[in-house]
Amino acid sequence: MSPSSETAHGKRLVIVESPAKAKTIKGYLGPGYIVEASVGHIRDLPGTAAEVPDEYTGEVRRLGVDVDHDFAPIYVVNADKKSQVTKLKSLLKESDELFLATDEDREGEAIAWHLQEVLKPKVPVHRMVFHEITKDAIQEAVRNPRDLNKRLVDAQETRRILDRLYGYEVSPVLWKKVMPKLSAGRVQSVATRLVVERERERIAFTSASYWDLVATFGTGRTAADAANPETFGARLVSVDGKRVATGRDFGTDGRLKNAANTLHLDEQAARALAAALEQTAFSVRSVESKPYRRSPYAPFRTTTLQQEASRKLGFGAKRTMQVAQKLYENGFITYMRTDSTTLSDTAITAARAQVTQLYGADYLPAAPRTYASKVKNAQEAHEAIRPSGDRFCTPAETGLSGDDFRLYELIWMRTVASQMKDAVGQSVTVKVGGRSADGRDAEFSASGKIITFHGFLKAYVEGADDPNAELDDRERRLPQVSEGDPLAAERLTPEGHATKPPARYTEASLVKELEDREIGRPSTYASIIDTIINRKYVFKKGTALVPSFLSFAVVNLLEKHFGRLVDYDFTARMEDDLDRIAAGQAESVPWLKRFYFGEGEATGAAVGAADTGNGDGDHLGGLKELVTDLGAIDAREISSFPIGDGIVLRVGRYGPYVERPTAVEGEPGQRADVPDELPPDELTVELAEELFAKPSGERELGTDPISGNPLVAKAGRYGPYVTEVLPEGTPKTGKNAVKPRTASLFTSMDLDTVTLEDALRLLSLPRVVGADAEGNEITAQNGRYGPYLKRGTDSRSLTSEDQLLSITLDEALAIYAQPKQRGRAAAAAPLKELGNDPVSEKPVVVKDGRFGPYVTDGETNATLRKDDEVETITPERAFELLAEKRARGPVKKTAKKAPAKKTATAAKKTTAAKTTAAKKTAAKKTTAVKKTTAAKKTTAKTAAAKTTAAAKKTAATESATAENTFEES
Repeated sequence: MSPSSETAHGKRLVIVESPAKAKTIKGYLGPGYIVEASVGHIRDLPGTAAEVPDEYTGEVRRLGVDVDHDFAPIYVVNADKKSQVTKLKSLLKESDELFLATDEDREGEAIAWHLQEVLKPKVPVHRMVFHEITKDAIQEAVRNPRDLNKRLVDAQETRRILDRLYGYEVSPVLWKKVMPKLSAGRVQSVATRLVVERERERIAFTSASYWDLVATFGTGRTAADAANPETFGARLVSVDGKRVATGRDFGTDGRLKNAANTLHLDEQAARALAAALEQTAFSVRSVESKPYRRSPYAPFRTTTLQQEASRKLGFGAKRTMQVAQKLYENGFITYMRTDSTTLSDTAITAARAQVTQLYGADYLPAAPRTYASKVKNAQEAHEAIRPSGDRFCTPAETGLSGDDFRLYELIWMRTVASQMKDAVGQSVTVKVGGRSADGRDAEFSASGKIITFHGFLKAYVEGADDPNAELDDRERRLPQVSEGDPLAAERLTPEGHATKPPARYTEASLVKELEDREIGRPSTYASIIDTIINRKYVFKKGTALVPSFLSFAVVNLLEKHFGRLVDYDFTARMEDDLDRIAAGQAESVPWLKRFYFGEGEATGAAVGAADTGNGDGDHLGGLKELVTDLGAIDAREISSFPIGDGIVLRVGRYGPYVERPTAVEGEPGQRADVPDELPPDELTVELAEELFAKPSGERELGTDPISGNPLVAKAGRYGPYVTEVLPEGTPKTGKNAVKPRTASLFTSMDLDTVTLEDALRLLSLPRVVGADAEGNEITAQNGRYGPYLKRGTDSRSLTSEDQLLSITLDEALAIYAQPKQRGRAAAAAPLKELGNDPVSEKPVVVKDGRFGPYVTDGETNATLRKDDEVETITPERAFELLAEKRARGPVKKTAKKAPAKKTATAAKKTTAAKTTAAKKTAAKKTTAVKKTTAAKKTTAKTAAAKTTAAAKKTAATESATAENTFEES
């Protein structure tokens, strides 16, 4: 089936996922092909109960899955895809063949199957697969299509149903016991648990201090060149044969693991030893040389690309995948969701050609290098992420810029380096010893590395998660010394150290941990991390992922009452089971029954996640049984965490707070709000005391002389404010509900000094200033953008909040007498300059905006976070904030629809105007206008009726499914 003979076969419709992909592929096919995008999934499980067809009721309507009839899924065409489906059906009617060209992974196979099910084609259907978008690859895919792989579709469907059951059954438990609108998911909950466990380790960690000596030794001869230095540094390793303690010798409790065989030096002992060694004659005791060899790193797969892009480029996982998707769809790289490190013969030939061209034949190994995947169940039919085509474009040849260029360059360098020779050299260890004035034997050690042939390191050096780690291409040269050579200690410096708690996860290290534990699929890690950040389970402090107090409560509940569902081994075994279903070694329905109902028995090799325990005594009789009996879950207990001295951190419905009981029984305890983004390991008894010492926010100011209600000043989560205390028995809900008057304090006011008079004036806002000559009322109001005057629809900004209470009518009229300022005021001078952004290459500055300080390069703006301050923000942090903002893309503005009634009214006004004008024309025109007017009136009424009906239906749907707002994966 040749693309060049398309006209002989009539029209062929090719469906891909994205418009960008469609545009690229269209250029590689002839005029007989129509290439159209489905724009992602066109059909899925219903998002809300309102989307479920009316014939389904009860649990089926809630879950979107009929658990009583072999877990039959209820699929609906997404509301935002109906028009696209109509378009695809129309194009299919004009076509003689259908090519489903979605991605070649499980999800792509599922999209292709859904397209076939919805479009119901009556023409021949072909599954077209390719892993790069080049002319040769696309034309080869057209010539050699295959059938849909139903096993892959079944595996993806099972995964989707599993995630739906998990999310829709466990999430409501979190709503009832922790907080509304929370979510649980098969992988996201386990990922959150990993981050929380790391923070627990940091909280439990006790730091230990230890000291050692660093010496600078001189050989006594003048250095001939840089390859043979005159001096070198060495560190104390033993005293009288006893090894000096280093950080790895201490446990998390701050104690030595093996005190009998290690020497723990404190500051005093280290300084005393240094003094005793000042006059010591040192000599070389041994020189040990070993060959050094380092082989190239394997080409990128999805997770290693995410990790390296994080280390080298500062990209988050989501941003990396967005850029990679763009590069793939525009034909620059191969498919970016892969767990394989295999390179095709074509790619190996292209890489080897560039090695010879760019670095010379000396850097090319005799035989091509092959890399076996270390990922369990890797799909070797897929290929590693590499530049596309049979000849790789160098980064300069691509014409790319910004993030696209940087990521392509990273992929290109890694691919070329993978086909280069090893780096070789020598590693040397020198031991130096001497006896102190008080008779103690001290031994120092120095390590060096010399690279004699850089090999692949000429092209690429892998980064490291640890900022203090030494990279592979770093050399440490030592002088050429021999055993017995005398040395002089030019400097002896005591150095103090402290053990550090385990580092928090970054996006890169969390991806690595999930992959190492075989939890979830690598292709989903970016979306999982994005989900736990968006759900406020985790927030970023620099590049570190910090768990919120909310996540502590959620993980606490899941561990105690759904322990098996967040068990690492259990989750990994579930992934194995899903892979066995994909391979045709297990059946979907029996597995789902065991997971959900606890039904069925499995033996031998069929034993999987749904049949094995996690060793903690938590027996899983089935998910349904677990979520039915919630009586044992104490909501207060699972959200409470002791800090010490009787102080408890609690996670309430409105955020975290600290509490301690009072000495008087029966009285409420003392409480204080805890900042949402305070890292949990920083909440100590001392910090809690500081929070208690802050104004409690219940300072009574006096009584309102008009209403007689007490007025109080409070410290709220969003700032200080004043409010009235309503009498007991005042209805708070329902039709007769009464809300207390509330007003935020001005920025010039302080919670400790605000008076009753201040409160009365604040509560008087908005204030009527007066009326103009035409009788139009002018009011002074405080809005989200600051203080302003309002006259009808004409608003004018005020320069300060104090004017709200003091401005007179004459002053207000004078402001309105001025022409209204259009556009923005003159730009204020920047607060700080931070240098040029590495992506846009434009100067980055800090400015003060209406929502606070922000960084900008003139194209992208990013608000400073809570932990960022204008005085201390670094250029690197500013570049990171801008990069995150770019990755999120522009904010989508939703167009506001006018209410139906207004639309109808507007139509009537238009009709009336047109009728009046028509009377002035000839009779024929009048008749025509009347007919047109009648038609327009009818149309307007019909549209209004439809809009009103749709609005009512939407309102009912939102009311019925308000809580159904969570992620599933």
